Amino acid sequence: MSVPHSGFIADRPNRVIPALGLLALALVWILDFGVIQPNRIVSGTGHGLWSALGWPGAAVVTVVLAGAILLSIARIPKRYLLLLGLIGASLAALPLLLEVFAGRHLPADAPYARSSIGAGFWCLLFLLSLMLIEVLGRLRTGHWLQLFLLVALSGSWLLLFRGDGLESLSLVREFSARPGKFEQALYTHLALALGAVSISACLAFGLALKMTRSPAWQRPILALVSFLQTIPSLAVFGLLIAPLSALSSAFPVLQAMGIRGIGWAPALLALIAYSLLPMVRNTFVALTEVPESLADAGRGMGMTEKQLFFQLRLPLALPVIIEGVRITTIQAIGLTAVAALIGAGGFGSFIFQGLGQAAMDLVLLGALPTIALALLADALLTMLAASLKPTPATA
Repeated sequence: MSVPHSGFIADRPNRVIPALGLLALALVWILDFGVIQPNRIVSGTGHGLWSALGWPGAAVVTVVLAGAILLSIARIPKRYLLLLGLIGASLAALPLLLEVFAGRHLPADAPYARSSIGAGFWCLLFLLSLMLIEVLGRLRTGHWLQLFLLVALSGSWLLLFRGDGLESLSLVREFSARPGKFEQALYTHLALALGAVSISACLAFGLALKMTRSPAWQRPILALVSFLQTIPSLAVFGLLIAPLSALSSAFPVLQAMGIRGIGWAPALLALIAYSLLPMVRNTFVALTEVPESLADAGRGMGMTEKQLFFQLRLPLALPVIIEGVRITTIQAIGLTAVAALIGAGGFGSFIFQGLGQAAMDLVLLGALPTIALALLADALLTMLAASLKPTPATA
């Protein structure tokens, strides 16, 4: 018997949100919520939830988590919509808790003192995000709402972090000390990741077409791209240094183009090599799994092979091809951070500088934007793939 679709999954006990809520409640009380550092390097003094926010702030956090747990198990109409509002508003307002913490504990006579985010805050943020994902899954929301929530939450955080209340936060101070470098790192990171994905997509499409038209090429092509994927990323970066250095020495025009043993050139080549396997595999599978009966029907209607490819095979294969692009883009954004080890730039330069200086907030200055770019790419490409899926005709 079919159940009418009502926009959300049938009302039944939810075990995920209570478990996440109880875990968040325990960790936010056990771990340090924030840290006060006398300067950039010294680790500082940790403060638990009660010490960090006082009883009003601690009570608000506890009530919100307890309310989410009770709503998830209560059998009331539209409980998931209420949970969406509660958890979304809580995530948007989390930076205000850091502002309260800094106002309570930051000494006024210490110009180099700064506040830092503790493990309790990170756990609270992570578990609330998981709860939000669970609620969205229960509501069966469209991808546009998910993208809107991502943009709205990111925008609210940016507005709060750009205000005066969080200027003492160590992460904000690290950004304020190098806004130009951050902007340059963003452009470099995007150029390397998206450039590698674009080039590998073109190469993968050509290789997949060759495999579909010449089956004898399937095994060697898949073996080659699989072999490239198995080589560790640092090894690929290192292996490219010597040949590119030799080429740039032999041909000065390459040096004028910026192609050297270190820098963007070996990073781009390595990223392309790593991006080929998911691209080639998804494109080949997508093109070959189009039902032959549809092609026969097209031939019966007088369509040429070229028309069959562009009007039938390619449109049906596009969602699977985009899925390969999505996986590759997320992978490339993460690997671009590692490419900073060979002077490629990007957000990885902040990560490795912070590790060398024992400045963890500088590490976060590079890690958090990398994560944000990966999440944004995942959301956009998932929406694109969903919009390209053919919808069955209704009578």
